[in-house]
Amino acid sequence: MDSPPDVFIGLKDRFEGVTVDGREEKVDKSKFEEKLRKSLEWWTSNKNRAIWFRVYKEQADWVPILAASGFDFHHARTGMVVMYRWLPTHESSNLPNYAHTLLGVGGLVINDKDEVLVVSDRYAMIPNSWKLPGGYVEPRENLIDAAIREVEEETGIRTTFRSVVCLRHAHGGIFGCSDIYMVIALKPINLDFTRCEREIARLQWMPIAEYLQHPQVHETNRQFVHTFLDYQKRGLVLTCRNQVHQVLKREYNLYFVDGDTQAVDDGLKL
Repeated sequence: MDSPPDVFIGLKDRFEGVTVDGREEKVDKSKFEEKLRKSLEWWTSNKNRAIWFRVYKEQADWVPILAASGFDFHHARTGMVVMYRWLPTHESSNLPNYAHTLLGVGGLVINDKDEVLVVSDRYAMIPNSWKLPGGYVEPRENLIDAAIREVEEETGIRTTFRSVVCLRHAHGGIFGCSDIYMVIALKPINLDFTRCEREIARLQWMPIAEYLQHPQVHETNRQFVHTFLDYQKRGLVLTCRNQVHQVLKREYNLYFVDGDTQAVDDGLKL
């Protein structure tokens, strides 16, 4: 059924929802309220469910009108806010919350001398403590690529992938989000480092034996290395394979445990 000419068209989804993009369907504030009223009447009669509005900074004057019309805030990012209204009265809303978990990576880089690359952050939670280089994953960035990028940005060391080591999941992080920290073992290509002065106070190649006993290395960070050493002894690697979803035709990364003969051949001396 075609929409009447004086309502927002939007983009219909498979859940009978409609998303209106403020940059695709521009309207003056003076005409917005009336068009919204007619649109809500149309969507209700058409049995649409969730109605979403992407409101950009230049349309900020839409926000109070939407709020007065029963819309609530769902999420926001720089320059844009998304508001929604659940129309059905006979069923409760089952809309998902917005993304609530931050994703970070740490690079476990060990050279041929059994030394681990460690950094001391300029703004560390525990001053002068040693940890693995790393940081947050960027939008649409793969985990392994993020670890390689962060290590090079902070230390100047270029690396290649060896194995995923482990992940830590915690709650109560910044912005009230949960936090997943993925540790990825990397092999260095070069050994001469260059410190990122903005983020890193100190960095060095530290012997693994010293790292595992160092008073300024947190127990959790020691556990990361212990875990990787155990993988080495058992010839295991948590590897990654790029595949394509058979329905969505989108690429995704599949992580799985595999035997790794090369890891055994390159096994650490400890």
